[in-house]
Amino acid sequence: MKQKLKKILLFISNPRLLLCFGIAWMITNGWCYVFCALGPLLGWNWMTAMGVAYAAFLWFPATPEKIITFAITIALLRWWFPNDEKTLAVMRDGYEKLKSALVRKRKERKEKKLQKEEHSKED
Repeated sequence: MKQKLKKILLFISNPRLLLCFGIAWMITNGWCYVFCALGPLLGWNWMTAMGVAYAAFLWFPATPEKIITFAITIALLRWWFPNDEKTLAVMRDGYEKLKSALVRKRKERKEKKLQKEEHSKED
C-alpha cells in the first residue's frame, strides 16, 4: 500500500504533468473563473454572465469536463514531452490494467449469461 501511494504521489508531482494539467485546466475551467473575476471589475456584464453560466454548468454531476481535462493533459504531455517515458509508461501501465480488467469483467458477464441460459433450458 505504501509503495503504491508513493508511486501515485511521484506520478502526480511530476512538473511536466503538472504543467500540462494546469494548461488543460485553464482551457476547460480556468477561463470561466477569470471571467467571473474580471467581469465585475471591468464592468462587462456579458463576461460575468458567461463565466457564471459556465461555472454553474461545471458543477453539474454529469459534466464530462474532468474526462476532457485529463484527455487534454495526456495530449499535451505526449506533444510537448514525447521523451518523458517515465510518466507515459505509468499511464500506459494504468491503461493496460484497466483494459484487462474490463476484458475480464466482460468474459465473466458472458459466462454468467451462458450459465443462466443453460439453467433456464434445463427447467
